[in-house]
Amino acid sequence: MLKRATLLSFFAVLLSSQWASAETKKVLFIGKQPDHPFGTHMYLHTCGMLAKCLANHGVETVISDGWPQDAETLADIDAMVVYTTPAAELLLDGPHRDEVVAAMKRGVGIVTIHWASSIFQQNLERLGPNWIDILGGTWVSNVGLHTGPSPLKQLVPDHPVCRGWKDHGIHDEYYLNPMIKTATPLLQVVAKEQPVVVAWVYERPDGGRAFATTLGHFYRNFQQEPFRRMIVNGILWSAKVDVPSKGANVQLSETELALPAAPEK
Repeated sequence: MLKRATLLSFFAVLLSSQWASAETKKVLFIGKQPDHPFGTHMYLHTCGMLAKCLANHGVETVISDGWPQDAETLADIDAMVVYTTPAAELLLDGPHRDEVVAAMKRGVGIVTIHWASSIFQQNLERLGPNWIDILGGTWVSNVGLHTGPSPLKQLVPDHPVCRGWKDHGIHDEYYLNPMIKTATPLLQVVAKEQPVVVAWVYERPDGGRAFATTLGHFYRNFQQEPFRRMIVNGILWSAKVDVPSKGANVQLSETELALPAAPEK
């Protein structure tokens, strides 16, 4: 009986330790108010939905409309997820630039979704080198766009971001001609009869991880389980949370996945 009790105690401590480890992880979501037609670029709403998925893994989340006003918010984050207009300008061209640089130096992960994975063309020479050092690549806004259906193909199927989902068809807005420098191309579509990289991963020399995807124009894609799992896998990986062998648990109710009521015109 004593031996059995000892084993039970050991497993209880082990499970408690694993859960406590997951609980220590904290992810900051940065969104903004709508700037596109309803149902597209649903920045803050999408951040809230993804935060609920991370809760399935015991990850603490904070959602900020724009850069957080309280500097203490950054003190213990493991990753930041940016779903806004071009993140190069948001992060590196404002009064909080030093806060961003400090966070990156201590190994904070970064995830950029859709437009946030880019830089405005007029700032490429000035901000581009530092931005690419952080993200491993970028898209130059708005140089080349195409919207339509395409297969979504995994280029590195054994990467943790690709766990638990297979190649499938999507309909999205694709950013053509991304600049992939030091990053590893991860996902690809076909746009205008040409292969286009739409996601990449990068492990920075400072120890931080970056996952960037130019997908995410239409909210309806996030409502699809494989697409949602891909994004959440990327967030977990960037925050250095072990991605389950079958991929992230992204099960949410229909209510949690639904869009809010459209604003009155």
